[in-house]
Amino acid sequence: MTETPETADLPPSLRFLKMLVIVLMITMIGGVIAVVTLLVTRLPDPSAAPRLPEGLAMPEGAVAQAVTLGKGWVGVVTEDSRILFFDALSGRLAAEVAVPALPAGD
Repeated sequence: MTETPETADLPPSLRFLKMLVIVLMITMIGGVIAVVTLLVTRLPDPSAAPRLPEGLAMPEGAVAQAVTLGKGWVGVVTEDSRILFFDALSGRLAAEVAVPALPAGD
């Protein structure tokens, strides 16, 4: 059986390469730990996310296409080109705006 050579038996260029690989490994481990730590500490708490009112009553036949939240109001864009504004606390319809159809682009 042959034994593995000692580090002292390696040529200087291979010893340097071995040290570079070890430093790279330690750097990568430190980077992964840093990224995981930042993700855990910086991601927002899901319970702090804005919520829609429970009783948001859409008008008959209205299908939501997009929703946006403002201070004290919720805006819902419908598929039939209307914007509905609801009170954020009660969920009641406060205003409705019809959006004119835009001409098709060339």
